[in-house]
Amino acid sequence: MRLVLLIGLLLTSFAYADPARVESVQLPAWLERGGVKKPLAPQMQLLPSDRIITGAGARVYVQLPEGSRVKLGENANLQLDQLNEANGKDGNVFKAALKMVTGAFRFTTNTLNKSAQRDVSVTVSTVTAGIRGTDLWGKADVDKNVVCLLEGKIAVGAEGHPQVELTEPLSFYIAPHDKEPLPVGKVEPEKLKKWAAETEIEGHAGAISQQGAWRIVWGSYAKIDQALALYDSLQVAGYPVKIRSQSKRHRVVLVGLASKADAQAVVAKVHQQVATPQAEIGR
Repeated sequence: MRLVLLIGLLLTSFAYADPARVESVQLPAWLERGGVKKPLAPQMQLLPSDRIITGAGARVYVQLPEGSRVKLGENANLQLDQLNEANGKDGNVFKAALKMVTGAFRFTTNTLNKSAQRDVSVTVSTVTAGIRGTDLWGKADVDKNVVCLLEGKIAVGAEGHPQVELTEPLSFYIAPHDKEPLPVGKVEPEKLKKWAAETEIEGHAGAISQQGAWRIVWGSYAKIDQALALYDSLQVAGYPVKIRSQSKRHRVVLVGLASKADAQAVVAKVHQQVATPQAEIGR
């Protein structure tokens, strides 16, 4: 069952010096690479074959090299099959192949980067869409697959069914699993707000970024083994903590929280998953 979103914008040439990176994370979330799973953290470089997984209540923003952004909602599973700049006859066309296994996503491009050359495919489930848009939202759900055009054009069709071209903003295509696709509709503004909110980082809900100034400290241990036990538990739970040692004491620390409220939200989440000592929140 496959949905493929092909995003092709063949406009001006563009050079890509930076790799794909994690921009922001609303915890918990993980990066899976080569069979090894570890917590996702801001500024992590992403490679082909990486997989991004988000937990309950989580969100992730990924910045692609040519300036577009991929946003993921909670309980999402995204496989990065290809991430590179093409060579040879394709010149500087940015190529990527992204596979949505579960969850909601949004692909957006800011005004300054709309002219970049792209050849991006997103596989979701049973529908194939040829996309010339710069802003779209979609979801691989338990009973259906949804693609909503926010800007641009999409030629979309489920397997075994003719393609339909979406040219009007806010038009959407729904393909229920093992059923006929529904007629193309137009999403109401209130419904779109609910869809869009599924992929937006929420305020005070446990977000970390490179600019975040708040931190959480769990415990102060005389024995490194005690700190390592808590460190391992939090890492498995999807929290990118570190161990900081000073004056023969070892602390388990999470940095980069956007606000005190975000830190409090993480502490509440962690206490539901992992037995931890009392947390200290500060800057």
